[in-house]
Amino acid sequence: MKIYVDAAAVRDGSGRENAPFKHINDAAKVAQPGDEVLVAPGTYREYVNPVHGGTDTDRITYRSVQPLKAVITGAEVLKNWQPYQGQVWVSRVANSIFGDYNPYTTFVMGDWYFGPVDKHTGAVYMNDQQFYETTSLADCLEAPIYARSWERDKSIYKWYTEQDTATDETVIYANFQGQNPNQEMVEINVRRNVFMPQENGIDNITVSGFNVNKAATTWAPPASYQDGMIGPHWSKGWIIEDCDISHSRCAGISLGKYRDPVNDQYFTYKHVKSPTQMERDAVCRGQYHGWLKENIGHHIIRRCNIHHCEQDGIVGRQGGVFSLIEDNHIHDINNMQELAGAEIAGIKMHAAIDVIIRRNHINDCTMGIWTDWEAQGTRITQNLLDHNYAPAGTAERIVGAMQSQDIFVEVGHGPTLIDNNLLLSKASLRLATEGVACVHNLMLGSITSIGANTDFFVDGKNQPRYTPYHIQHRTEVAGFMTILHGDDRFYNNIFVQNWSVEKAGSETVVDRAPEDTEQVGTNGFDDYPTYAEWQAQFQALDGTIAKETDMNDLMSAHFGHLPIWAAGNVYFNGAKAWKKETDNVVNTQDQVTIELVDNEGQTSLRTNLYDFLTPHDGVITTTMLGEAFEPEQRYEMPDGSDITFDEDYFGNHRDIAPLPGPFASKTAASAMLWR
Repeated sequence: MKIYVDAAAVRDGSGRENAPFKHINDAAKVAQPGDEVLVAPGTYREYVNPVHGGTDTDRITYRSVQPLKAVITGAEVLKNWQPYQGQVWVSRVANSIFGDYNPYTTFVMGDWYFGPVDKHTGAVYMNDQQFYETTSLADCLEAPIYARSWERDKSIYKWYTEQDTATDETVIYANFQGQNPNQEMVEINVRRNVFMPQENGIDNITVSGFNVNKAATTWAPPASYQDGMIGPHWSKGWIIEDCDISHSRCAGISLGKYRDPVNDQYFTYKHVKSPTQMERDAVCRGQYHGWLKENIGHHIIRRCNIHHCEQDGIVGRQGGVFSLIEDNHIHDINNMQELAGAEIAGIKMHAAIDVIIRRNHINDCTMGIWTDWEAQGTRITQNLLDHNYAPAGTAERIVGAMQSQDIFVEVGHGPTLIDNNLLLSKASLRLATEGVACVHNLMLGSITSIGANTDFFVDGKNQPRYTPYHIQHRTEVAGFMTILHGDDRFYNNIFVQNWSVEKAGSETVVDRAPEDTEQVGTNGFDDYPTYAEWQAQFQALDGTIAKETDMNDLMSAHFGHLPIWAAGNVYFNGAKAWKKETDNVVNTQDQVTIELVDNEGQTSLRTNLYDFLTPHDGVITTTMLGEAFEPEQRYEMPDGSDITFDEDYFGNHRDIAPLPGPFASKTAASAMLWR
């Protein structure tokens, strides 16, 4: 059945074509499996709470009949502005409009939030530009440039709020820099979510073609309920496609965790367990609450434009398993730099089990992709990541802010596969983890956190961070282990030293850890063993497996670094190779230049790189990559089938003697090369 919605209808109807509903949520109350909700162009200032889900064979579809012309927003227009002083105006809002959730008394805070707790979940917008919140009326009046912002020219637009308890009103002051707010589109966000079921298990819903914006979302940490402007809320089989998703106070799309009253913001309110123990509890409690392959995940996020959210474009913990994130443009995430903590990225996923992230363009984010804990069976492929670092002249980040890089894989056991990507930022990879394979990538930035940033030192003692690994292609926990580091593979990548090497702490690398530099290449693994060296620790003098060795004799081997594999890589401009790699090319003669060009909205490369590349014998395969050590799982597809890396960044076929890097040939690369 088709259900019709039209905000411009003369009067509210029953959902028929000649008598449409005026509100999408009215349709969401009655839609049943197989129904299609057709939404006419217009602005829908409401919260959509689907109460029924579809089935595997009969989905419920919500569709904007004209793509992006149906706008669902968590904001309301605010018109009754009065001049206050200078360029600041003031408006009053009756608190009754907020119900039991007032964004102007609710602060962004919670587990793993490290910034000052002085920013509300509310926000002020003028013509879709979000204002910067101040902590005093004086700062709102003065409106200084916020030097930490990645868009400093916009940071002079300020707002400040306080409560008038006598009248039960929220008072909002805003500096409009000489513009009359009553003649502009000025909005404030008032609703916590825009399109997200309150209940769990609302499965098999498609949301297609909407503009979704301006929600007063809360901080979304991994062991707690993960808020989002739109998302399935612990369900299965959602498709969010062809949408424009922007201006969430925290997260845009949530594929995240349900609310568990026993373990919700546990550290913030109870303190008594360590944060990582809280996370281990969340993993195990999830099993009791239905975290199984049959019940959760299997979502698709595709062809969306996700931008100007201040925590994440996409966030998820456990609820995003077995999902596909493809063909999205994710950009300008956390650019205001008002929030800081361990949960900020273009995509931030915990437990990205069998998640495929492919063909996305992720740029101008504090961090590109962050797979944290349990990145097992994760594949990050054919993505373009660029400019995921602070613009020149930006002041040092807020205390508690994370480092910037294109991809961060943290405390997982693998297998995590990173292939056919263009990683063009100053730091390409952060590998505080193990069990990663990098195949046919182009990397202009460094690899950081090698052998570091996984354990905690407390009172001079090392406290290892034990993290789970899972039954292959399932959610059930198979075991817990600390991170030994290593068990990484590098095949047929191109490393180009695109920036001068600066030590951490210099002006250009203010967000690096002490052990990190901007040196590009695999030389950070120089102290790691080859497989033969590692295996020799477990063998008798005659080369056989030592069957009678005392357990204690192998302690150093059991807790030492795991081996590294590398071959077919090419290094330019001073990029350095792992000293034990032999089958490679270190080009010290030619100078490679690479420049990213915006060509009428299309991203291109201006480079001479392909003048210096030669083919390398042998196509990389699942068999060649072997198994990730701890889960003993191959680098394979979610269905267990093999991967042959004979397709490049564009999907072109590779010859049996392929070029290193993400393009099969200079001809294949020409689709992206500036001419």
